[in-house]
Amino acid sequence: MKFRRLIIALSLVLAHAFAEVPNVIVILADDMGAGDVAAFNGGRNRTPNIDKLVSEGLWFERAYSGAPVCAPSRAALLTGRYPHRTGVVSLALDKELELTRLKRDEMTVADVFAANGWRTGLVGKWHTGLGEGFGPVARGFQEVACFHGSDGGGYHSYILHTDDRMAEKPRPQDRYLTDELNQRAIAFVRRHAQEPFFLHLAHYAPHRPLQAPEEIIEPYLQAGFDRETATVYAMIEVMDRGIGELMRELDTLGLRERTLILFASDNGPDPLVAPRFNHDLRGTKYEVHEGGIRVPFIARWPGVIKPGKTSAMIHFTDVLPTLVELCGLKHTPKPPLDGRSFAGLLKTGADFATPVRFWQWNRQEPNHTHNAAMRDGPWKLVKPFVTKNKIAGDSDLPHALYHLDNDPAEAADLATQQPERLKTMREALDTWSREVERDRTR
Repeated sequence: MKFRRLIIALSLVLAHAFAEVPNVIVILADDMGAGDVAAFNGGRNRTPNIDKLVSEGLWFERAYSGAPVCAPSRAALLTGRYPHRTGVVSLALDKELELTRLKRDEMTVADVFAANGWRTGLVGKWHTGLGEGFGPVARGFQEVACFHGSDGGGYHSYILHTDDRMAEKPRPQDRYLTDELNQRAIAFVRRHAQEPFFLHLAHYAPHRPLQAPEEIIEPYLQAGFDRETATVYAMIEVMDRGIGELMRELDTLGLRERTLILFASDNGPDPLVAPRFNHDLRGTKYEVHEGGIRVPFIARWPGVIKPGKTSAMIHFTDVLPTLVELCGLKHTPKPPLDGRSFAGLLKTGADFATPVRFWQWNRQEPNHTHNAAMRDGPWKLVKPFVTKNKIAGDSDLPHALYHLDNDPAEAADLATQQPERLKTMREALDTWSREVERDRTR
């Protein structure tokens, strides 16, 4: 009898403790630019539910992804570390499998939540490792319904895997992929409404192939958009519709005030589809200019995070340490993190001291340092891609230096006017590049 009373008492203590911590939902769009949200672009497209997140949450005007392409950016989000360190430097699962795998000793945000008693789930795209020991279940996600990037599928032909084998090929489906992912996410929340959960909803939209319901495309065509742009906006609208359904489900379950939602995109818009308004930022996906790495980022936790906007500069590597602090998780990072927690900014509006930030993506040549950048306060250094038609090696194009507070469009190269600053930042970028490459090959 005493033992039974002890068990009941412990259960009540645990239930009370978990009631004080938030559930966490991280929603990630794919190839969605900073200008693809109606609240940011003057209403060019329809995103009423993401707009609601903006009005009810904190909008980060200067949020940066981990890289200008899918897999490395996601590696930074999952681990709190620069992608090069984690081993994820390519996006081509079908060509450079080894270069898309998170190293086995890397801990993911899902590992951390699972170790602290949260139920963890992944719905959507997995792009950071295939093979035994590299799939999402091996990386801390206890429940998965996912597809891997580069599997050749689309929005009408896909397969959602529930384990790490991921051996089945995409096949025709009755339900549009984005709707299916939304429903899977809602089902996960319903199953775990009585316990703390961490859900990563990794949408495919608006990544190619460009496919959307015709009835949603048509109004954009009538508004004068070309078909590609109309289709992209329709893909985003379907995703937005599902986000609204998920938010309403949280309300129905009484989880609104107990759930932190983060919404972001993995990188900037794809240059291979129709050009779209992107706040006049220079560059696109694949480039370390602002248009490739500045992304929408919104945090909503009613009653905790004060709605508004901030110019604080955050980076995907900051997400894991921030969630650790916000949720009171026990975590001793091994290896050490590159990111810093901005939990104080979210909870009290405290200043966030921004460290120097770095980016690098150079196709399948991780040992060469081109298409790299660093930001130190308002100053940004860009090391361009290798010279056109040059197969390998470091870039022999001159570095460019921009003052982003005065020149957010990166239009005025100040390298010749700031020789000492240029020299200092070049040395810092080269030192960082050598350091992360050593970590990658350790």
